[in-house]
Amino acid sequence: MDINALMAQIGAVLAPLAALPLVNMRLNGLSVELTMLSLAVVLGLLQLWVAARTVNSSRGIKWNLSARDGEPPQASAVGLRLDRAFRNFMETFPFFAVTVIILALAQRSNWASLAGTQIYFWARVVYVPLYAGGVVGVRTFVWLIASLGLLLTITALFL
Repeated sequence: MDINALMAQIGAVLAPLAALPLVNMRLNGLSVELTMLSLAVVLGLLQLWVAARTVNSSRGIKWNLSARDGEPPQASAVGLRLDRAFRNFMETFPFFAVTVIILALAQRSNWASLAGTQIYFWARVVYVPLYAGGVVGVRTFVWLIASLGLLLTITALFL
């Protein structure tokens, strides 16, 4: 079976996802895909800032003003979870960003790119408070949804 036939079959199986009630938000004339990428950049920066602020505030001013040699004081559980959520975001974001940029350069937009980028972004938004709150099970399910969004976005390159 050639790759085009395989991708057509995958597209047929996943096509019902195109009917999901997604926002299709466009910022400042950007495509939906580039809008989701832009929002994901903002989400990543917010995660970085909130995680750093939470961890640093729990370690105290003396540690934050020091050269930070040696073992750091224990940070709060929430701060450490926020830091791990940010690191988890950074594991998938480069793949998402490169895929969206390739889609834009190739001028490709289809149901998989529209659904995938939005599913990825909104699932990542939901993931942060679930991780920070220590919610088990549901957090993993939301991570899987975000991964599905990433896979759909990658699939869009071949449709």
